[in-house]
Amino acid sequence: MSQVPRPFELLPGAARSPVVLHVPHSAREIPAGVRAGIVLDDAALARELDHITDAHTAELADAAAARAGLTPWRFVNRLSRLVVDPERFPDEREEMLAAGMGAVYTRTTHRAELRPADTDPEPLLRRYFRPYARAMTEAVADRLAATGRAVIIDVHSYPTAPLPYELHGEGPRPPVCLGTDAFHTPPALLEAARKAFGRCGEVGLDSPFGGAYVPLEFYGKRPEVAALMVEIRRDTYMAEPGGPAGPGLDRLAGALAELVAAVSR
Repeated sequence: MSQVPRPFELLPGAARSPVVLHVPHSAREIPAGVRAGIVLDDAALARELDHITDAHTAELADAAAARAGLTPWRFVNRLSRLVVDPERFPDEREEMLAAGMGAVYTRTTHRAELRPADTDPEPLLRRYFRPYARAMTEAVADRLAATGRAVIIDVHSYPTAPLPYELHGEGPRPPVCLGTDAFHTPPALLEAARKAFGRCGEVGLDSPFGGAYVPLEFYGKRPEVAALMVEIRRDTYMAEPGGPAGPGLDRLAGALAELVAAVSR
């Protein structure tokens, strides 16, 4: 897999928009130097990427941005989460670390070995994780300075059937799951999301995945930074696992655009 020129990208929106669409898990690219540390053969790695990638979520964010009256900003990870997962905490407090899926994964979705368990994560954290965190922090700070607030909408997807790595996969798996944070998800943002995605089927809350991403500099400190995770069940818009997008993607893009418009006001 080839090296890409930019590990992540901030796509500018309207100067007056407070919204940052964050797309952390849509890519499949793995730089050659990182690939060398992964023990899977090419076929097994391709299968793992099919399962772990939130396929087409960057396309979804692009389509929603194009429809929104006030264009949101988009922060898009251009590398696979198998390089680093920018939404994990790189320390022992992160529960996924115990499952081998902290900031640097050592296990696959099916709990097989991805990297040796004694892999030193520091080179990958230094090269990829920390620059990403700094850039996302700066993007949010820029929206705060420009508009007095920031709204982070995390765009994800999840499989119809739970995968073995899921720690809380026994709960409901609705067409759309909204992940919330007690401090950073205000009722008005949650209500706007329920209304926008209601056209796409049942909208659930914090199951099978919960929480919302906020850069640590603002987390629990700045209520002007609002956050919501949008998790879309993959059978509603694509062929699983890792297949092409279907007509459901257009309907979801319309719902996401409606949410962006509502919170932009």
